[in-house]
Amino acid sequence: MNVYFAEFFGTALMILLGNGVVANVCLDKTKGQSSGWIVITTAWAFAVYVAVTVVGPYSGAHLNPAVTLGLAAKGAFDWGLMPGYVIAQILGAMVGALLVYIVYRDHFLATENEGLKRACFCTEPAIRHYSSNLISEIIGTFVLIFVIFYLSGAGITLPGTTEVTPIGLGSLGALPVAILVWAIGLCLGGTTGYAINPARDLGPRLTLGLFLRRRLNTKADWGYCWVPIVGPIIGSLLAAGFYALVM
Repeated sequence: MNVYFAEFFGTALMILLGNGVVANVCLDKTKGQSSGWIVITTAWAFAVYVAVTVVGPYSGAHLNPAVTLGLAAKGAFDWGLMPGYVIAQILGAMVGALLVYIVYRDHFLATENEGLKRACFCTEPAIRHYSSNLISEIIGTFVLIFVIFYLSGAGITLPGTTEVTPIGLGSLGALPVAILVWAIGLCLGGTTGYAINPARDLGPRLTLGLFLRRRLNTKADWGYCWVPIVGPIIGSLLAAGFYALVM
């Protein structure tokens, strides 16, 4: 599988499942309506697990421009591949969001609340205060990227040898990342909805704003869109710098 297609497909799959649970919880007349934050954060973690498991062997399953940027800044990824990865991630997120609309079309049409419909595509702060929102995204992404670095770089030295044995779960290597995303959502996600991923927010926002805005009578809230882009970029670079400093 081509690495760029893998990133496209993996991101689309992640968004289909991740934004799909938001639609299931937020939209009217669904089976899961009003089932709560724990359902959203848990299913988002599972969505990450599924996507990473499927495309990890082919592209490394970045699925997130902040991950790609952080790995490149750390020296663990080729800068030349980064533009293709990021474009594939954004396009995949757009397609995943469109699939969510197709699955939940009747429920979108049955829902009048504009904010609830928009939430199925992109993030929005609980309290709109841009500096605080930006800090939340920076810290959440810092935790994501730093712990990913630790998981991928950690190891143990066997007694009496210099051999380093990687710490991992073999075929379940996606599980630590899924648990990490779950923890971030439960612990830090209540402020902004924890985008921690520019593609996860921008791709579906583009789908809403370019193709579905009139059909759903819902604005894409472009005034906020810079926060889940700039915050993860800053958080990723800070994580790369801090990891290089302390590890």
